[in-house]
Amino acid sequence: MFCSRDRRPNRLFRSPTAYPGGIHAPKHETFDLVGRTNTDPKGVRRGVDVYKLEPWGLYMARPTPGREQFHYLESWLLPSLDLRVTVFHFNPGHEREQDFYLDVGRYTPGERNWHAEDHYLDLVLRTALGVELADVDELLTAVRHGLLSPEDGERAMRSAVAAVDGLANNGYDLHRWLVGHGMALTWVGA
Repeated sequence: MFCSRDRRPNRLFRSPTAYPGGIHAPKHETFDLVGRTNTDPKGVRRGVDVYKLEPWGLYMARPTPGREQFHYLESWLLPSLDLRVTVFHFNPGHEREQDFYLDVGRYTPGERNWHAEDHYLDLVLRTALGVELADVDELLTAVRHGLLSPEDGERAMRSAVAAVDGLANNGYDLHRWLVGHGMALTWVGA
């Protein structure tokens, strides 16, 4: 089931640098566990309040200074599922009908640094209501223009479909689905 009550274009996370077909190159992020920073896709390094490392993933919580839409974010990077699960703490007037935002991509662990490469597809989850798959057009355009390999494009689609299927089979309950994978997510909150 795909469900969406909020049909506003989800343009909170778009990069201004566009390539052929109006698409941007894959976004990259670095998570510096030692320096306790997160370098975003634009190269801006921000302090991180909390890093928590589990055998299956990395948790990060940090403020988002300068963002109009939200003031804080919490994310779990889940390499085995090719997912980043995020909770955005929205500012008044910018709230969205979503509980979790899932980015599909490649998440690479390291001793000192983790790296992320976003593969365009996003899932917007409303607990117990449904999930919406977004930006399939961006993924296909990126593959067509050589910004992402066909193999990575196929992997992204498979990861997104597996997530939609897993969520649907668990009543659109993220935590119940992930516990079945041995992943118990915790959130600090802001």
